[in-house]
Amino acid sequence: MTTRIAIIDDHQLFREGIKRILEFDGDFEVVAEGSDGREALSIVEEHRPDLVLMDINMPDTNGVEATKQLIETYPDTKVVVLSIHDDENYVMRALQTGATGYLLKEMDADTLIEAVRIVAEGGSYLHPKVTHNLIREYRRLTTETNSNVMVQQEVRRPLHLLTRRECEVLQLLADGKSNRAIGETLYISEKTVKNHVSSILQKLNVNDRTQAVVVAIKNGWVEVR
Repeated sequence: MTTRIAIIDDHQLFREGIKRILEFDGDFEVVAEGSDGREALSIVEEHRPDLVLMDINMPDTNGVEATKQLIETYPDTKVVVLSIHDDENYVMRALQTGATGYLLKEMDADTLIEAVRIVAEGGSYLHPKVTHNLIREYRRLTTETNSNVMVQQEVRRPLHLLTRRECEVLQLLADGKSNRAIGETLYISEKTVKNHVSSILQKLNVNDRTQAVVVAIKNGWVEVR
């Protein structure tokens, strides 16, 4: 089925670019556009999209407040925040309001398509760079002792669960690499990377790559560097 999408962003040229990328894929239809967070509620009420792409920085009502109001009124609506900020404070504010995705505007077309597809199917998606920053902060907080001395955790690759190649892919996910970057690093195709990621998610019994990295960090399966 086609995923119906609304784009809320105050830059018309950016909206047009996003719309062209999504509709070129064929699985997505942009049913409405808006230039301010105030419009988001009325747009969702009128068009009932499956997913909203929401800019975080807009005049009057910003994306965080608009997402909060939207989720409170239409709790089944999926929201992916678009931002230029990779700071974890922005990310956490967006997620706390109910957003299920966070993308940086420096994303490429493949990342946009991947994120929208994952969120539309019920998962969550964080831009790889954002994931890396959050995981690094998580590691800092969880490995700090009461005396503020950092404890170095020994890395134990999960070879009892994953193949060696999958362990390499998992490490690169923790490094914040996109599928394309992972493929370039390992000299494999992006399709092969996607197959490895799908296998990792299934074996770790998680829904998305962010959850996979969190599990890996908790178990000491990857380095945070």
